[in-house]
Amino acid sequence: MNIKEGTKFSQIKKVTEEDSANKYGSGTLEVFATPAMISFIENTCKNSVEGCLDQGFTTVGTEVSIKHIKATPIGMEVVCTSELIEVKGKKLVFSVEVVDEEGKIGEGLHKRYIVNSEDFLKNTYK
Repeated sequence: MNIKEGTKFSQIKKVTEEDSANKYGSGTLEVFATPAMISFIENTCKNSVEGCLDQGFTTVGTEVSIKHIKATPIGMEVVCTSELIEVKGKKLVFSVEVVDEEGKIGEGLHKRYIVNSEDFLKNTYK
């Protein structure tokens, strides 16, 4: 595995009705839902290191500490940028920022752990 602190990665998505607070059930408005933003953050962090892992390994999210600062309407593009700020054994800590076309909408930290996929699933179903 070749995972290094300082690794940065960005992803872009267009906010759809499927991403809305109304659809997620976290609210009643047609704006980018906080759970959808967190999912986007987790996906960005996962994808930033996926290619660096040995075969049979993946990462799992264990903690999010996120501020959702501003609403984003359906149809607007959002960009999530992650930076791997700490590698401690199997623990990975990411600093994240999400912006839309008008500025920052979210920020915070996300923690993930490197796991052997097969062992993880075996232990899950015990």
